Amino acid sequence: MREPLKYIYGPVPSWRLGSSLGIDLLSQEDKICNFDCVYCQIGSTKKFTVERKVYVAVNKVIEELSTLPSVSIDYITFSGRGEPTLASNLGEAIKAVKSIRKERVAVLTNGSLINLEEIREELALADFVAVKLDAYSPETLQSKNRPANRIEFGEILEGIRRFRKSYMGRLALQIMFTGEHEKIDEYAYLSNCISPNEVQINTPLRHCNIKPLTKEDIFKIKEYFICACKGINIVSVYDEHCPKVIKSISDEDTLRRRGKIK
Repeated sequence: MREPLKYIYGPVPSWRLGSSLGIDLLSQEDKICNFDCVYCQIGSTKKFTVERKVYVAVNKVIEELSTLPSVSIDYITFSGRGEPTLASNLGEAIKAVKSIRKERVAVLTNGSLINLEEIREELALADFVAVKLDAYSPETLQSKNRPANRIEFGEILEGIRRFRKSYMGRLALQIMFTGEHEKIDEYAYLSNCISPNEVQINTPLRHCNIKPLTKEDIFKIKEYFICACKGINIVSVYDEHCPKVIKSISDEDTLRRRGKIK
């Protein structure tokens, strides 16, 4: 009988990435993050930190990947129960995964530490980076993402801009619309300033305390972005581009703890 996997999970169907196999470099019982987003499907942040350290040794991840059966995977994605850039061995892990796997590598990050040069260098190793941009001002950052102390909106924005200038891979901005403090024109303006390859229009569809926007509302926002952001691919969580059936190697409890199912 196969031992339960501790550090990899899925593959799961992703509207952003197709068939996505997750890697959790934090891999603790509690979420470890420097944001406490009001819509987080994993729940409130209990381990609030801005310190980077090694939570899971890279060789442990590689050991699990080496036992992976033949499954269809589009991306191997660093995500999990918290902010992946808090793992100080993120860059080492990306290199190690690329050395043994042919799939593209993605990182989903809240962008909280992207003002640091070392973080930008590590993220640049990935083929695809999706950076959260739920806020257009310090006030909206506080109300929607509820960051740890010392995390500033201006530094996040400047960090994303610097990363965009040097990054050779595919960059996406992921914007979560909750119906509160939404100034669509401000988000579109920032998107044009950053000029990512893609903007992802999202709303909370997984279990949380925030009611999602309707498909009609999201499609209106998407149309606004299409008109306002020329040359940028605009996708939404309601678009029909997600794989319907994917065979997962993880049990239901593992996927639930990582917020992938209700």
